[in-house]
Amino acid sequence: MTSPKEKPDIQIIDLTPENIADYGVCGYKDVKKQVELRKKIDWFTEYYPKGLRIKALISNPGGYQGMIEYMPGEIAHRPVNASNYLFIQCVFVGFKKEFKGKGFATQLLNVCIREAREKSYLGLAVVTRAGSFMAKKELFLKNGFQAVDRAKPDFELLVLKFSEESANPAFMPVIKEELTKYDHGLVVMRSPQCPYTEKNVTAILETAKHNFNLKTRLVELKDTDSVQNSPCAFGSFCIILNGEIIAYHPISKTRFENIIKMKLKKTG
Repeated sequence: MTSPKEKPDIQIIDLTPENIADYGVCGYKDVKKQVELRKKIDWFTEYYPKGLRIKALISNPGGYQGMIEYMPGEIAHRPVNASNYLFIQCVFVGFKKEFKGKGFATQLLNVCIREAREKSYLGLAVVTRAGSFMAKKELFLKNGFQAVDRAKPDFELLVLKFSEESANPAFMPVIKEELTKYDHGLVVMRSPQCPYTEKNVTAILETAKHNFNLKTRLVELKDTDSVQNSPCAFGSFCIILNGEIIAYHPISKTRFENIIKMKLKKTG
């Protein structure tokens, strides 16, 4: 553990298809045992030539302590129209609590801002939410971002524009449409962009089918188009029950069961 008087040696490195398995991502480190990591690496390898980048925050001591993932807005894995913007998928710092609140997230963000300027993007965009599982908006607001669009229940699309004359990005219209085509049964949507979307899905589908007698369907969001047409602003995951989104991000089987029981109780 780093003592208060010690200043860790911090490096921000580029993850590439050649070295990503050495460092892992999002806390996943074992390629042989973790299918989540293998799928993430495959996805990363596919989109890396198209502009996807992951910068990792490496501390000595401390090891892997954070990351920022971003890609051109045209291929963003969120349901957004962000052409000509650099889109931030996720940013995280602090597997160990002593690395939180030290400005490292802003360091990662500044690397991304600098690259956006160097490559002549209109600016940067990111989706945040007040709830769990995504970066809170405060990091971005204090670094000059502004909210330009919102989506239920608590998602916001933030943007840092290099020129006020530039058009604002926006959520895709699909997230405001009625979910009539998902009216019957349970639908789980997931993309390998987020490795957490693999965990618990099989158990959720099995308990939905066998314990609650629900018709189930798993939709694999395999490419940019399918993610950008997701009805959930998170894009990479959602659970829909009879035309209603009941989970906007990956959840445990226990949490799923509690949600279903509450729905059944309300309907009598």
